[in-house]
Amino acid sequence: MGIVQGLQYTLIKMFASIFEIYAYIVVARAILSWVNPDPYNPIVRFLYSATEPVLQRMRRIVPLQFGGLDFTPMVLIFGLFFVSNFLRTLLLR
Repeated sequence: MGIVQGLQYTLIKMFASIFEIYAYIVVARAILSWVNPDPYNPIVRFLYSATEPVLQRMRRIVPLQFGGLDFTPMVLIFGLFFVSNFLRTLLLR
């Protein structure tokens, strides 16, 4: 394996890992939305500030709120895992 191929492999693996970590952050945020967390807690503030910009853009493009339930985090999670798996298939080539 050459230097360029090794670098490409590392970058793709890094981006796939970042997408997976972000998906877990979205899952944690969705679980927190079921309870009433303290809005001044630093972890809660981090989760909301890390996910709200993406979720807000998705809500503007495709409104996925039905009967008081917001399905936007679920669609984002599926999208993130799709991109992560796509990047991992690029690694197998």
